[in-house]
Amino acid sequence: MIARLAGDPRGARQVSWILHSSSKKYDLPWHRVINSKGLIALNTTEDKNYQKNLLQNEGVAFIAEYKVDLKKHLWNIDSSIYLK
Repeated sequence: MIARLAGDPRGARQVSWILHSSSKKYDLPWHRVINSKGLIALNTTEDKNYQKNLLQNEGVAFIAEYKVDLKKHLWNIDSSIYLK
């Protein structure tokens, strides 16, 4: 959703990278960014498990090893106020 609002519907990875690279300085929730299929899209198993653990600590439910139930956890906003 953030990537779409920024004009790049396929840019979730870039949003996650920006949040992750700035998270220590600004305490940003980079771990909340997953791809449009509900999957954690990090490369290594160690990184995936770290993100999954952070999400589970916030009460996020997984329906497969690295897949989030988007129907339950998708961030919904009225994007019509942002997209023209």
